[in-house]
Amino acid sequence: MPTTRSISVIGITQLRVDYAGEFCKRIGLWSCAYSAPGRWQLAHCILSNLEGLKGFPKRVGILRNPDINHGLWAAQRKREAAFEDKEPTVMVVGAGQGGLAVVARLKMLDVSTLITKKNKRVGDNWRNRYKALCLHNPVWANQLPYFPFPSNWPVFSSADKIAGWLEYYGEAMELNVSTSCKVSNAVRDEALGQPQSYPDGRQRIFKNIKHIVFTTGFNGSQPNIPLFPGTDSFKGQILHSSQYKLASEYIGKKVVVIGACTSAHDIATDLHRMGIDVTMYQRSSTYVMSAKNKLQVYFSGLLFIIRVIISLCSSYYLALYSENSPPTDVSDLMSASFPNSFSVQGFSQQMTDLIADMDKDLLEGLSKRGFKLNKGINGTGGMMLYLTSGAWYYLDTGASQLIIDRKIKLKSDRLLQSFTEKGLRFEDGSEIPADVVVYTTGEGFITSYGDAHTVICQICGDQVAKQRKDVWGLNAEGELRGSWRDMGVPGLFYTMVFGSSNQGDGRKEFWTEIFES
Repeated sequence: MPTTRSISVIGITQLRVDYAGEFCKRIGLWSCAYSAPGRWQLAHCILSNLEGLKGFPKRVGILRNPDINHGLWAAQRKREAAFEDKEPTVMVVGAGQGGLAVVARLKMLDVSTLITKKNKRVGDNWRNRYKALCLHNPVWANQLPYFPFPSNWPVFSSADKIAGWLEYYGEAMELNVSTSCKVSNAVRDEALGQPQSYPDGRQRIFKNIKHIVFTTGFNGSQPNIPLFPGTDSFKGQILHSSQYKLASEYIGKKVVVIGACTSAHDIATDLHRMGIDVTMYQRSSTYVMSAKNKLQVYFSGLLFIIRVIISLCSSYYLALYSENSPPTDVSDLMSASFPNSFSVQGFSQQMTDLIADMDKDLLEGLSKRGFKLNKGINGTGGMMLYLTSGAWYYLDTGASQLIIDRKIKLKSDRLLQSFTEKGLRFEDGSEIPADVVVYTTGEGFITSYGDAHTVICQICGDQVAKQRKDVWGLNAEGELRGSWRDMGVPGLFYTMVFGSSNQGDGRKEFWTEIFES
């Protein structure tokens, strides 16, 4: 018989049901919502989640390794990481947050796993970006399994700081990470042959890997650079945001930043702080909300993250990721228990309007300066923009006020016509002088369903490219496609981090298929 526990909060009771089947343990989360005095509307939403498999307990807590180890650990780790005694069951391509989370989960279940990374060090995907980069999600939404951030960790992490944490996490969790390593080919025959190339030219072929998990990130690897006439005649420097590192390299120069989303604002602010003459060229409208008010609304308990609609005028909000929120695994479960369709049918619009009202002075100031604003797709703010494209928004951390104060110059009233020898010419004949032009135009947005899959196609071949499922964007039910689920090809999976590692429309299928063999 299942055991039940209930969590009662204002306007809603979530009934947790623990099922013990023949092979696995599941959690059922039933949301029972209050609709009128003395009346409840039962089972408004039901989530069934795979919690574990019988015979494969997680080696944590009372099941942690009890053995006394005198001088053997270093040699054991070296042998394990080199796979001297056996081949890995699972190979994970990519050692960012998603890849590390997958490998940590599998390690605690004694599934032999190798994670490969083409960069020299874990964390280089953050470390090698521009030095002014900082996470815009707070610490509570960025946890990794089994190893939480220290209690004094800042709310918002710098890129270098989070890079160091990811590297330390891999070491502390004893994950088998192979850096400076590029997986060159993977084919499935009677067994899965997996050549693995190393920097010195050596190759190692694994023939018994049963599953490959790609965790290669949200964007592709190729910069999006629009083509404008006259670029060959421009005497200055043209670079993409992926090539930009330090503002100090451009002191004394005039810089034009093409783009008006997150990277554009970060880089323009970085340049301004070094006293550099910087102009932002905005081609299309941007959704803007302040980081301060997002934190207050979405993460600090004023509102969020769940809205249960009982009628058109009844709702409930709960802060799931904050200083006083439930444990992360509980918050993840509760967050995953409500479909995105609730959010896009009124909830996100109300949140967008609420934050816009709190940001009224900021938004009015931007509009007066000529900065083009929008409220996102169908008024949903950043949510649908993120779920469908991953772009076209900015979480303001100070750049907006610099634009309002004219400390960051703005050009948004005319389209760019061409480059000149000394700058940019617009369709009305006006010109902006420039020594440096920085494109902040993204890197192969996943909505193309092409560039983000390039690495998969290169490794697994054209046949896999034809069979694979789409990743990202929303399916017919309004849920994310392809994230944390199979790719439509046996043994092939794709994962991406979205707030927490539980997002996507097939997490339970992901773990079930990993364990089937």
